[in-house]
Amino acid sequence: MSAYGALTTASYRASVRDRTTVFFTFAFPLIFLVVFGLIFRGQTVEQSGRGYIDYIAPGVLSWGVGNAAVFGVAFTLMQWRKDDLLRLIRMSPTPLTSVLASRYVVALVIGVVQAVLFIGVALLPVFGLRLSSTWPLALPVLVLGITAFLAIGMVIGSRANTPEAVAAVANCVMVPMAFLSGSFFPIDAMPSWLQSLSRVLPLRYLNDGVSAAVSGRAGLGSTGLACAGLAVFALVFGLLAMRTFRWSNDT
Repeated sequence: MSAYGALTTASYRASVRDRTTVFFTFAFPLIFLVVFGLIFRGQTVEQSGRGYIDYIAPGVLSWGVGNAAVFGVAFTLMQWRKDDLLRLIRMSPTPLTSVLASRYVVALVIGVVQAVLFIGVALLPVFGLRLSSTWPLALPVLVLGITAFLAIGMVIGSRANTPEAVAAVANCVMVPMAFLSGSFFPIDAMPSWLQSLSRVLPLRYLNDGVSAAVSGRAGLGSTGLACAGLAVFALVFGLLAMRTFRWSNDT
């Protein structure tokens, strides 16, 4: 087996070994969907006339996928470095790209499963999400979104040395972003200055791209803008992750 295949297998096993973590990876976003879906059931947003579920479902899905990518890779890199596994890998012919690519594949698989499960629940009559024919346009947005948030998680995992530090930093990044980017509250109902401020956050582009595709408002222009924004964030944080990556806590 190649080094890449071995690392991918190890990353997958590490991701599914802890059943509690697996459960909350998929259940946590669904809890928000159930809560907000039932609270705002049948209500519409005055500014657009669209149902709240059209904002909430894609927004919470985007946040859940991004959250899983950030926490998954951050905890893995921190733990592998703490256990000196990365030091052992460095002593082998395995390049850094194989280490990061193995985590990327696992993150993509988890993100796709999350999206399928989440949309399946949101389509239930009790929530009333209607999936439009443009939903395939959400796929490239999700892939680039996972890439961008994976890069953010790499930066966090490369600098944090304990599980507590990873949780603190990741939550400080993801929780405020969820509210400022429209995951839990429609961006159209926010003040104009806050809508402009949200443009510097990657979750805003992920929310907009997925929401437009699911609700039937997507086109090549809107999807291209979302993908371009996420690609920029992925490139910036990817380069930063490469510069800050540490094989051990001593370096």
